[in-house]
Amino acid sequence: MALPSPRGRIVLGIETSCDETAAALVRDDRSVLSAPLFSQLSEHAPYGGIVPEIAARAHLERLDVLIARALEEADTRLADLAAVAATAGPGLIGGLSVGLLTAKMLALVHDKPLIAVNHLEAHALTARFTDALDFPYLVLLISGGHCQLQLVRGVGAYERLGTTLDDAVGEAFDKLAKMLGLGYPGGPRIEVAARGGDPSRFPLPRPFAGEPHCNFSFSGLKTAVRRLLLELGPAALEPSNLADLCASFEQAIADVLVDRTRRALARARQRLGATPPLVVAGGVAANRRIGAALRGLAGEAGVPIVVPPPRLCTDNGTIVAWAGIERLELGLVDGLDVPARPRWPLDPRAEPLLGAGAKGPKA
Repeated sequence: MALPSPRGRIVLGIETSCDETAAALVRDDRSVLSAPLFSQLSEHAPYGGIVPEIAARAHLERLDVLIARALEEADTRLADLAAVAATAGPGLIGGLSVGLLTAKMLALVHDKPLIAVNHLEAHALTARFTDALDFPYLVLLISGGHCQLQLVRGVGAYERLGTTLDDAVGEAFDKLAKMLGLGYPGGPRIEVAARGGDPSRFPLPRPFAGEPHCNFSFSGLKTAVRRLLLELGPAALEPSNLADLCASFEQAIADVLVDRTRRALARARQRLGATPPLVVAGGVAANRRIGAALRGLAGEAGVPIVVPPPRLCTDNGTIVAWAGIERLELGLVDGLDVPARPRWPLDPRAEPLLGAGAKGPKA
C-alpha cells in the first residue's frame, strides 16, 4: 500500500481502551479538526468503578456515531484520510476490540493504512503535539491504570526506569474515595475534599522514598489510611478531619512522585550526559498539589517541564491520532491481523517486576 503524500495528512484517532469513547481528526500541522468524546461516568458511578462489560457495550453503541460526528464537524470524508489509528492496548480487552475492529474495517473498506497505537505511547508523545518537544525527555505516566517513568528517546524507543509494583496512582485515589464514600471517580473528589485541609496533620508513609531504584508502591499507603480510618471511626467524615485526611493523602502521593522522579532524572542524566526535560502525562497530572510539587522538582533540577492540558491528559482521540501521525511519518503501519493487547509494555526489554524485598524489587 502506498503511503500518502507528506503534506496535509489527516489521521482519524479512535480511543476505546477504558471508559471514554472518543474519535478525533488531527492534521499533521497539529490542527485538531474535531474531537467528540463520550464519557461513561454515569454508567459506572453506581458501581464505584469501571465495569468492563458495561464499558464494551457503551463503546459498541456509540463509536460509529462519534466517528460520523467527527467527520461531519471537520467537513471531511473517509476518503480524505491518510490513515486510521486506534488504541490497541493496553486496556480492557472488550473495549479495545470494539475500537480496533472498527478501525480495521474502515482501513480495509477505504484502503487506508492502519496504525495500532499503544495507549501509553499516545500519552508519552502528547508533549510533542502540544509543545513540539524534541527527543529525548523523561515522562512520568500517572493515571488510573499506570504509574511509570520512561526515558523517551524517540517514537517506539523507550526505556523503563521505574514502575509501580502494585497499584497505579489513580487507582489509589479511587480506592480511598470509595473507603470515604466520596464516589467515583476518586481523584477529583478527593482533590475537592482536600481544599483547605492540613497536609501535615496525618503522618502517612512515603513508600520507597530514598530507595536507589525508581519504582513505586502504593498498597502500604492505602493500608495506613485504612487503619487511620478505623482509629478515627465516624469522626473521620467530619469536615475538618476529612479535609486534613485527603490533603495528607495527596501530599504523601506528591512526595512519593517527586522522590521517585528525582531519582529517575538522575538516572536519565547518567544515560544521556545531561538532564532531560520532564513530561507529566495521564489523568492524575490534573491534580493541582501533585502538579505544583512536580513543577517545583523541575525548577530544582533546572529543566523544562511540560504538563499537557487536562483534556489531553485523560483518555481522548486526539493523542491517539497524533501518535498515529508520528508513526505514519516513519512508515510504521500495521497489518489487519494486528491483535488487541490488554497488556502492552512500552519497553518490551524491561523485566516484569513481581514485588519487592529487603534489597529492592524482585524481577
